Amino acid sequence: MWRRARSPQWSEREAKSSAGQIVLDYTESTRADGRMALHDIWGSQVHALMLARQAILSDDDVRRILAPLEEARADAEAGRLTLDPALEDVHMNVESRLIAATGREYGGKLHTARSRNDQVLTDARLVVREELLATEDLTTVLVTTFLNIADNHASAVMPGYTHTQHAQPVTLGFWATAHAALLREDLRRLAAAYRTTNQNPLGACALAGTSFMIDRALTTRLLGFDSVQEHALAVVSGRDFVIESLFALTMLMTNLSRIAEEIVYWTTHEFRTMTLDDAYALGSSIMPQKKNPDVAELARGRTSGVIGRLTEALVMIKGLPLGYHRDLQGDKPALWDAFDTANATLRVLEGALATARFNTDRMLDLTYANFSTATELANFLVSGRRLPFREAHEIVGSLVAWLVDAGKTFRDVGDCVSYLETREQHLDVSLLEEILSPIAAVGRNRSLGGTSPREVERMSHELRLSVDNVAGNIIERRDSIRRAREETARAVAAVLGGASVREALPSVA
Repeated sequence: MWRRARSPQWSEREAKSSAGQIVLDYTESTRADGRMALHDIWGSQVHALMLARQAILSDDDVRRILAPLEEARADAEAGRLTLDPALEDVHMNVESRLIAATGREYGGKLHTARSRNDQVLTDARLVVREELLATEDLTTVLVTTFLNIADNHASAVMPGYTHTQHAQPVTLGFWATAHAALLREDLRRLAAAYRTTNQNPLGACALAGTSFMIDRALTTRLLGFDSVQEHALAVVSGRDFVIESLFALTMLMTNLSRIAEEIVYWTTHEFRTMTLDDAYALGSSIMPQKKNPDVAELARGRTSGVIGRLTEALVMIKGLPLGYHRDLQGDKPALWDAFDTANATLRVLEGALATARFNTDRMLDLTYANFSTATELANFLVSGRRLPFREAHEIVGSLVAWLVDAGKTFRDVGDCVSYLETREQHLDVSLLEEILSPIAAVGRNRSLGGTSPREVERMSHELRLSVDNVAGNIIERRDSIRRAREETARAVAAVLGGASVREALPSVA
């Protein structure tokens, strides 16, 4: 635990011009910075090693810098590192601790060839890439849950909907693979945001680079970035990785909201096609019979907050000229909130769906109740009787209207045969039963991407392979980050053990 009244890096002019606590409260960012503390320390260790590897600092300088940074890292990992708002941000908190331990003679050298402008971007990118991996991981779990539903219900017939009205019969497996396919696109967007994020901004400095002969390739390697983000002014000015990540999260939450909406109305008494486990439904304070889909409703509602965060970030940068501006401090609260909301929503919806019960008998009844195979009969009149589609459409429409007036459904096949004869269409009862059967209808939709059980099984298999590949890639990217951390830790330990930086880092990327 340590506190200082003011950053030692502030000039006397800055101190005299401060408006005191009001300005400090308005400008400090430590509440949002806590998530970046470990990453700031890692980045500082790497920067110090690079400065010594380039002979900008001596090995003795760096050894004195690394020792208190290691203590700060241990405190941060143990949850003992407290950020003092009076020091404005995480960077000045870490540097203030360093200077308190070593004096300005040594601690004051860490910021050589570095600005808070490129430092904060480094910290944020290190955090965002980990958050993206966590979100991808949780999304693969939800996709797998949908594919399990599909595999268990590839042939369970249910109404498909357009305009929230019965359209054509599909299967529960077809519905589940549709959501899996949409979430697979979310995984693609998250991976694209990761590629944009995983570039090294360190070395851009304030906006123009530096006259010191730094090695940005070395810091890229030690921080586990894929590449250097080169143009210093573009680095400091840009927030593409923030916007892309927020957009990926917004699209993900939009798809989760659509899932939530279906949970809400499928669990109504009128639908009765899904029942949530009691762990994922809450009751009413006054009506004892109620079982409310609260988690789905909250998921639907919280989507608006993530959409708002994307809008907030876009509006924040739209009028900024090139260079750093304090407006950009608002990017991290928006990101952290969006990640927290999306990850919590993924967890709760996955649990709700994994434990839900589907009333497949009710689903089948609904396909008969509202003429979901009318298109199948029209298609038969086109293919089997060579009628123009518009004429076939009119005949079947008149049949449906007649059945509605008579209080009958397609289950009354004999009555359907009698009516069609009045329209000069003569069909056997057995043939019409086959045409109007929802089960038979889904089997006939064998086109690529269609609802036939065989096609659903094929798509489920392909989606599962795809998601397995994503899961494997997540492991590879985490391993790459872990190896970078370990290389940094080995170098730090070697230098603190008495080795020179060139001995600790014998090769340079």
